[in-house]
Amino acid sequence: MSKQRILSGMRPTGPLHLGHLHGALANWKDMQDKYDCFYFIADWHALTTNYEDTSNTAAFRTEMMIDWLSVGLDPAKSTFFVQSEVKEHAELFLILSMITPVPWLERNPTYKDQIVQMENKDLSTFGFLGYPVLQAADIIMYKAHGVPVGIDQVPHVELTREIVRRFNYMYGDVFVEPKAILTETPKLLGSDNRKMSKSYQNAINLADPPDVVSQKVSVMITDPQRMRKKDPGDPDICNVYSFHKIYSPPEMVEQVNKECRAAEIGCVQCKKLMAANLTAQLEPIYEKRVHFEKNRDEVEDIIKTGSDKAREVAKATMEEVRAAVKI
Repeated sequence: MSKQRILSGMRPTGPLHLGHLHGALANWKDMQDKYDCFYFIADWHALTTNYEDTSNTAAFRTEMMIDWLSVGLDPAKSTFFVQSEVKEHAELFLILSMITPVPWLERNPTYKDQIVQMENKDLSTFGFLGYPVLQAADIIMYKAHGVPVGIDQVPHVELTREIVRRFNYMYGDVFVEPKAILTETPKLLGSDNRKMSKSYQNAINLADPPDVVSQKVSVMITDPQRMRKKDPGDPDICNVYSFHKIYSPPEMVEQVNKECRAAEIGCVQCKKLMAANLTAQLEPIYEKRVHFEKNRDEVEDIIKTGSDKAREVAKATMEEVRAAVKI
């Protein structure tokens, strides 16, 4: 390969929002010219926490691909595929699960955190405990050199490296150890100042039209200590101002900062300015989305073509694995 390969994926559990754009998709787009990129829709991973209701998974899959294409991910530069369309992932997951010690999985910090955070769901399943092994299979199936992740996901990549070392020690050098490619993302909170999430119903979705975006911006929490327009504000603790720094031109950011502190601009006007700049920057995404929503057959063809390509790579990898394991 002339370029090093990277792999990353997303679970189709609902609409994508601005947090996904800045947390992953913008980086994925930038990486397309530098790396041989494989990006996948992780529908099997969605089952780890959403196994009780899978009625929308297929629809979310298509909508996710439309979002990817709308933000500028290019099937001519990257390979897009659906995890469940490549059955070899399940086979490699099974083999890796035979050699992965349970304590490695129990010490996973994300496993512990989600058990606490998602106490309304029964996560006492083998699939949830073992999902990092499936994740490892996803990565090493394509012999990816790197995985773009935020700092909180580094332990997952390190676990994959441990599994690779154990496999190679037992059966011979088949896999490369992937590296975590750290991606810095701006802090982007939802309308209620919590993490932007569909679960909290505080997200601005990539599919939201301009009028819906403006409505969501209008209810965003600003400086909680600023009760009236005549009160000076503190932009440093205002979520709307954090959006200004991403979407507004520098001169407006400076102006809003100054006028807020001097009580020369109210929160309503500040939100309107930011919403106008936000929707203007999202306009190219809106335009592409309209095209792909009208041409869903094209979207399905892209998924099929990418899945076919991924399957060929996976078949070759599994031939090596079976030979190494002597099965």
